[in-house]
Amino acid sequence: MGLNKPLLNANSDTQPGINNLITDVAGITVGHKTISNDKFKTGVTVIEPCQDNIFREKMPAAVHVINGFGKSTGLVQIEELGTIETPIVLTNTLSVGTAYTALVKRMLAQNPEIGLSTGSVNPIVMECNDSTINHIRDLGVTETDVTEAFDNAKIKFTEGAVGSGTGMSCYDLKGGIGSASRQVKIDDKTFTMGALVMSNFGFGEDLNIYGHAIGQKITQLKKEKEKGSIVTIIATDIPFNSRQLKRIAKRSSVGITRTGSFTGNGSGEITLAFSTANRVSHFPKDELSNIQAITDDKIDRYFRMTVDIVNEAILSSLVHAETTLDREGKPMLSLKDALNKLGNDQEALQLKTELGL
Repeated sequence: MGLNKPLLNANSDTQPGINNLITDVAGITVGHKTISNDKFKTGVTVIEPCQDNIFREKMPAAVHVINGFGKSTGLVQIEELGTIETPIVLTNTLSVGTAYTALVKRMLAQNPEIGLSTGSVNPIVMECNDSTINHIRDLGVTETDVTEAFDNAKIKFTEGAVGSGTGMSCYDLKGGIGSASRQVKIDDKTFTMGALVMSNFGFGEDLNIYGHAIGQKITQLKKEKEKGSIVTIIATDIPFNSRQLKRIAKRSSVGITRTGSFTGNGSGEITLAFSTANRVSHFPKDELSNIQAITDDKIDRYFRMTVDIVNEAILSSLVHAETTLDREGKPMLSLKDALNKLGNDQEALQLKTELGL
């Protein structure tokens, strides 16, 4: 799953990367550790931004908090300094501390100067609450699970109910991990932008797929409050500075709401964007920096790319997820199974064709 995806809603001057995944941005790998048994349906997903030492050669980055009902770590320093210096770990809400410790230990092992001849480190851990499906109070994630997710990191990775997405739900259907990418020519050179989401948000009745308000047909659940979340990671090799990455991150909200979300009071919606260009040395030799950046009055097409990949990544999380029993033993349907229940409904049949289901 996730390697040969049918989803495609690209603008005319962009096309998906080879795998239509965030890892189409050179150097990035993604790893999962899935925990699925009678008690736990949870896990860990990690994003490695590069294959060298990111602490010593940081990357420009920015965070945009759409709605701050979340327990992530590392965002304050990103907001202040405009860089990331560790990989990114995704997990469930109550496993943030465990993931933080595991990531700190990994960074200490790779960088013996941390805490001695230089400062500390800023670990990035982001979360969503999977307690509808997972027995979250029993703390099913261990430090070993985080390590194994890193060991599993690769370019071609699975989407849907895997890793940190194992226990997530989206629009009252089974959600999880989704990804998409776009490539564009800039001055005759090819550049890539990719997104990865952990989708755990939305009212079922609001689901909208490519203009089809299908949620009104497939939902049987009427909720009073929006309590979900979505974490979005945007990566690119386009040489944006941190200010421009902030602007890119803000546009993720358009991609999210395109699927029907209204960003409820209890929804933790946070986006982190980074560029693999313009590396920032931890031990700079020169006082002046030489940072490339896109001309701001040419940035609109990158905003459109952002909206496209975030929208498609969310849909991909739904397309690739499978029906799962929730914490009470009730089935949480996949998008495919929900559409199948509509039988010969023409709109459902059209969507199944468009989505390759």
